[in-house]
Amino acid sequence: MDVVDSKVYPWQEHSWETLTGRFPQLSHGLLFYGKKGCGKHAFARHFVAWVLCLNKQANGACGECSSCQWLKSDTHPNYVHISTDEDNKKQNARIKIEKIRDLLPFVQQTVDGWRVIVIEPAEALNIASANALLKTLEEPGERVVIILLADHYLKLPATVRSRLQHVALDRISAEQSQAYLQQHLPESAASQLSLLMNLSGHMPLQAVQLAHSDWLQRRHEFVQDWEKLVLQKNMPLHYATRWNKELSFIDFMQMLDYLLSDLACIKLNQQIKNNDMQPGLERLSAQYQLEQLFTLYEDLQRFRQLADQNVQSNLIMDQLFIKLMNCGPFLE
Repeated sequence: MDVVDSKVYPWQEHSWETLTGRFPQLSHGLLFYGKKGCGKHAFARHFVAWVLCLNKQANGACGECSSCQWLKSDTHPNYVHISTDEDNKKQNARIKIEKIRDLLPFVQQTVDGWRVIVIEPAEALNIASANALLKTLEEPGERVVIILLADHYLKLPATVRSRLQHVALDRISAEQSQAYLQQHLPESAASQLSLLMNLSGHMPLQAVQLAHSDWLQRRHEFVQDWEKLVLQKNMPLHYATRWNKELSFIDFMQMLDYLLSDLACIKLNQQIKNNDMQPGLERLSAQYQLEQLFTLYEDLQRFRQLADQNVQSNLIMDQLFIKLMNCGPFLE
């Protein structure tokens, strides 16, 4: 466990006080959830260290006892972390049932102190592994805490959700977000606060990460190229090659994801996230039918899956730019 990134953010203080104040009269199954960028992983690490600590402090683990030292060296005998396989971090990777079954000896053994299990991302549980987890949740043994981390808790089976105490970690006021960003944004990004909050789903940590991303500064250039591509119906491979060099594949796909969503929002008379690009996006949106934008968005997700299957990114980009060109006006 990486205990370096372990903290309670200002918007999580109430959750921290509630959990630690009621401990050990908590549910043995906890669901920590919140949108990406809310700091739930740092909170979970802080709470895990506190539960296992032999000399608990009000604001966290002592950091000095044998339990804290074991945790820092990732050798704690009473802590188990379950995720997808290290060699299979693809978007559709699942947590295998064998990993859940292997928990039984751990939760049934008799040991000194508390035992903690962290499962993340909880959405990666498949039907079989979720059903196996139910047995552990129903008969966890004494002094066992099972923590599930999720971005979207409704993706978990209702049978699992109903056996967990839910802790929302993304309840952030506008004042809390603004205060955090004013302290952590680079000066060059201060004027983009509204834009960053839009693109990050109003999650401050994600906003700070976006402020340092390459693609944020390249959007206007890309939209100009995109508009030329659609209007001129020419050189899709030229543009594909350029942007395959300009941005990493992941950054490019994230940028295009946001932009495609905004083109659809314009068609539907909804507010867009890239609010500094309204005129250019309106011109581009006029070149597509709404159904074509939905088709492109589906293609985008399919291309991401192909990348997960190790298809070369340059081949994917070629096909993607051909589709962006051919979905323009007067083409079915």
